[in-house]
This record gives sequence, structure tokens and C-alpha cells, in this order.
Amino acid sequence: MAGSRGNTLTFTVTHAQRDGTEVCLRLAGELDLSTAPRLTTAIDGLLADGRVHLLMDLGELTFCDSTGIAAFVRGDNACADAGGWLRLTGATGRVDRVLRMTGLADVLRYEPTADPASHAHH
Repeated sequence: MAGSRGNTLTFTVTHAQRDGTEVCLRLAGELDLSTAPRLTTAIDGLLADGRVHLLMDLGELTFCDSTGIAAFVRGDNACADAGGWLRLTGATGRVDRVLRMTGLADVLRYEPTADPASHAHH
């Protein structure tokens, strides 16, 4: 029994407040049919809280299937409807390949320079 305990949490979502309406979500583990609802719940909760700019840090995500891709697309649509955006950053290995194959790597690419605040004159 003790040995199987480690397999129950294959996916985690943690978020850190950035400035204003922006939040960085760090995804770790495997994003698939059984864990995608947790991501969706996290996104919905943040949107309900007025956080409409979501940056997904995928550096620790080891796996993502079509269900995960759908969750990102749904999340981006929900953010857009609320006047915000959802962006992906830090993807590596298999996750990066899946994002490139589906075209999401380009659509949801995080570009820090695209932030108007970074062009402010000091």
C-alpha cells in the first residue's frame, strides 16, 4: 500500500501572483485525461477572481496529451472572453514537441516584449 501512494499525484498546479491581473501557473507532472480537469478548475477559479492574464510555466510538465492541449485552448478562449490571455512558456522535450505539432507553440507563445508596460519610457 505504501508504495502506491506516490502515484496518486502525477500532476500539480501552483500559482504565484504577479502584478495586477497577471498570474503565473507552474504545471508539473503529467497533463492528461485524468488531470486536465484540475487545470481547468484552476483556470476558472482565477478568472472568477479577476485574474485574466495567465502565464503557464511548463518547465516541470513531463507529459501532455490532446486533453491537455484542449484544456490550454479552452483556457485561452475563456481568458480572451474575459479580456485577457493565456500564454505558455518553458516547455521542453515531449511537451514542447506536442505543442509544436499542434501549432499551439506559435499561437500561445509567451513574448515578454509584447507587454506594453515593457516599452514604457523611464
